[in-house]
Amino acid sequence: MRKRIVVISVVVAISLGFSFLVFSENERKKKNELYQQLELFSDALSLVNEEYVDAPKSQDLIYGALKGMLASLDPYSEFLDPENRKELETDTEGKFGGVGIEIAIRDELLTVISPIEDTPAWKAGIKPGDKIVKIDGELTRNLTVSDAVKKLRGKPGTEVTITILREGAQGLFEVKLVRDVIKIRNVKNAGILEEKIGYVRLVEFRKDTPADLDAALLSLKKSGMDSLILDLRNNPGGLLEVAVRVTDRFIPEGKVVVSTKGRIPTQNMEFKSGNGAKYLDIPMAVLVNEGSASASEIVAGALQDYKRAVIVGMKTFGKGSVQSVLPLSDGSALKLTTSKYFTPLGRTIHNQGVIPDIVVDVERGALLEGEQDLEKIFSVLKDKASSVVKESPQKEETVFDYKKDIQIVRAVDIIKGIKVYKEIPAQEVQKK
Repeated sequence: MRKRIVVISVVVAISLGFSFLVFSENERKKKNELYQQLELFSDALSLVNEEYVDAPKSQDLIYGALKGMLASLDPYSEFLDPENRKELETDTEGKFGGVGIEIAIRDELLTVISPIEDTPAWKAGIKPGDKIVKIDGELTRNLTVSDAVKKLRGKPGTEVTITILREGAQGLFEVKLVRDVIKIRNVKNAGILEEKIGYVRLVEFRKDTPADLDAALLSLKKSGMDSLILDLRNNPGGLLEVAVRVTDRFIPEGKVVVSTKGRIPTQNMEFKSGNGAKYLDIPMAVLVNEGSASASEIVAGALQDYKRAVIVGMKTFGKGSVQSVLPLSDGSALKLTTSKYFTPLGRTIHNQGVIPDIVVDVERGALLEGEQDLEKIFSVLKDKASSVVKESPQKEETVFDYKKDIQIVRAVDIIKGIKVYKEIPAQEVQKK
């Protein structure tokens, strides 16, 4: 028996040693390959530095190489020079001069994720999925997102012309935009539609979004809200932790909202719901479309996995990766994709999007036109805010002429169905 144990131990030790040797050998080969490629890069850098017709600046060469390296990885990774890094930091402040569109690279083309409401781009009818092929006459094919943002932003009152390729349109067309100060509001609209059905539209996920959402929900609750439509259409996302905190409101404490997975263990994380204000029992529908991205997809995916809400609308954008900003010594930085998002049931969001439970398609353009009408309706509500709380849901219905928006209409019908279904058991108990 002892001999057998000794033999097994030796075999295991040899196997482990062999595995370690194989692993070490693979790592050594990878390092040697990297060093060989670095030697190639060094040779090319020396030749350009010595032979190019004009003496290049060393920083320009290195920055150019870094931009090319990051651009070769995926559409979301990029090298940020010190100026572009500051531009990125400006994005989180919620106020800047520009035209008001969220953009990304898709199919190697600069693509509109979503226009931000009440901005020059939104008022000009820019739509999710539009391809920006030129900015002020310059082709955008080789531009990074940061370079494009830099060109689109500028002093309020100045003009910028973009050339658009739109699915279904005949040929390219130009749109002239006048830059303005872009002020982003987290909660755009909130009100009672009919039969105590509340409606809240979230524009982006920023630092103050949870507090703004709480205020809106509390106001609706005081107005008699017993169900909710959460509108995430054309919401391009924002901060990951804010998406988790928004989802908090609608699922029990301690539930996984989203997980991230990357190459190294430190990038594998789970984000769980906290113990904030809860709205656990009210029937819910969530509206999404192709302009819903990132944090919007996290919220929609989590509520769908837990069967907490019916997801209505169109397939979302599919931006489900995490970019970490890794600073470099000279003030520049790498914006690097380090992990991907997964829903509580392990579904990937990246390049897949969230598919609605009930697909409600609209003609391209009908949604934004409907939203502009809806904006007028909600502005009326704002003017009558003091009286709306006192009015009954039937009277409020005359204020909210939302029926031009087919997706909201379908969401209202779904909520009504859920409420009827929930009432059936109670009615049967009373009969008995």
